[in-house]
Amino acid sequence: MSTEPVPAEVENYFADLEPDQRAVLYPVIDTVRDAMPPGYVLGMYWGMPGWVIPLETFPDTYNGAPLAYVSVAAQKNYNSLYLMGLYGDPEADAAFRAEWAATGRTLNMGKSCLRFKTLADVDLGIIARTVASIPVDRYLATYQRIKPAAGRASARTSTGRQAPGASVTG
Repeated sequence: MSTEPVPAEVENYFADLEPDQRAVLYPVIDTVRDAMPPGYVLGMYWGMPGWVIPLETFPDTYNGAPLAYVSVAAQKNYNSLYLMGLYGDPEADAAFRAEWAATGRTLNMGKSCLRFKTLADVDLGIIARTVASIPVDRYLATYQRIKPAAGRASARTSTGRQAPGASVTG
């Protein structure tokens, strides 16, 4: 189990949830925290609790923000577990999906966002193995391989919308 203290803002996020949401998300975030490789830092990013590679470790991001690795969020109709380590890593993604399929559970997932309503919808063992399998150096190597071209990532139109062809990965 992680000995790193949970930041107050993360505690506040969970305190603001309905009890049934906390009952589903606490085991998920505990599983992720216990499996987290060294070097990722827990905090509130983009309005949800998550682990990132801090800028002190890797400042050369396309948008100047820390690189998100895993985040959790309570949505209106479901919960989300963002597994950004799978995004851009076809081998890790395929292994995750194959292991999930073997459980017989339905996988409701986009490129990195695993959506679930109940704790029975997730396999915590697979989540733990997936999180633990991508140390910071591997994640950074993947990021650097797929990193958006300089200047394109933050390109915006005059309306503030993402310019066509501008990347939103990271």
